Amino acid sequence: MTQAMTRALGMMSGTSLDGVDAALIETDGVRIAGFGRHAYRAYSGNESAVLHAALGQWPGGPDVAGAGALSVAAHAALADGFPEAELIGYHGQTLAHDPAGRGTHQAGDGAALARRLMRPVVWDFRSEDVRQGGEGAPLAPFFHWACAEWAMGQGHLPRAPVVFLNLGGVGNLTWVDPAAPAPEAPGACIAFDTGPANAPLNDLMRARRGLARDEGGALAARGRPDEGVIARFLAHPHFARPLPKSLDRDAFPDLLAEVAGLSDADAAATLTHAAAAAVAAGVALLPRAPERVLVCGGGRHNRAMMAALAARLTPCIAPVEEAGLDGDMLEAQAFGWLAVRVMRGLATSGPGTTGAPGPVCGGRISHPRRLSAM
Repeated sequence: MTQAMTRALGMMSGTSLDGVDAALIETDGVRIAGFGRHAYRAYSGNESAVLHAALGQWPGGPDVAGAGALSVAAHAALADGFPEAELIGYHGQTLAHDPAGRGTHQAGDGAALARRLMRPVVWDFRSEDVRQGGEGAPLAPFFHWACAEWAMGQGHLPRAPVVFLNLGGVGNLTWVDPAAPAPEAPGACIAFDTGPANAPLNDLMRARRGLARDEGGALAARGRPDEGVIARFLAHPHFARPLPKSLDRDAFPDLLAEVAGLSDADAAATLTHAAAAAVAAGVALLPRAPERVLVCGGGRHNRAMMAALAARLTPCIAPVEEAGLDGDMLEAQAFGWLAVRVMRGLATSGPGTTGAPGPVCGGRISHPRRLSAM
């Protein structure tokens, strides 16, 4: 039986802590019928400071309530501009992630957002996966399978395995076999976090220059990476762990200290090349080397980062736009697609992507009318 398509609005505030992306997608939770308009709301300096203060805190922490309220307000303000959306996928703001210990924590109350928008909201996508023994991340891989199928149907990609590389605060990659009948099918998706990506570089720029990022990689391009620092970085236990695996934003707390004695340019170059080296180490773990790596997320706008990837990887490195996709909005679109899957009771993660023992449908559903009647 053919499922009706839903216009869903996916919303994402990543570990880069720069703002909120929102993007419409039309889907039945399996295939993509089309992409809609999108928008971005940057965090102010004060808002970013509130979120930074709460990083690493668990529910009940002194700064968590403020971060959660800010997240709901910022997402609601952006979602108000999308009245045509029938469903909202809300990721919240990740503050802490320790799947083998305390679990995972995304600040932001989806029920409060549903009341504010008077539309159903799907949220808390990670907790059920962690409860069932998975890493709870990354969550976009099943959507990457749908993107590959869409791109091949549009003639943008050959029908062959492809890798999606997302460079946000943390890097993660997905190896996708579009010949598989569904993303949860064995061998369809292999995914994991590669290592830190933009987060340490952003933190460096914030601390040394009062800037949000190394715009375009201009500073790193003037520096020389310290290969000794990078070698020590690659000795971290994360890189020896079997797949799949995930990371907290601040899982490498000593990395900034390692570059403390370097000039601004050399420190930026070292952190940029460390992110690329982590990706290369991850690609080496795949079942076979991909012919193409499609890069999405903010890191692909960093020309020094893209050059570092090209220098350390043999596959063709290209922005995901070459496949007809929007690399800035892919994660936001993912949460719209995932929201529809949750509404249909379909899997959002599985053994190949988070290490859960079987397919997991992870997400809570808040209906505004039910909430207002309580």
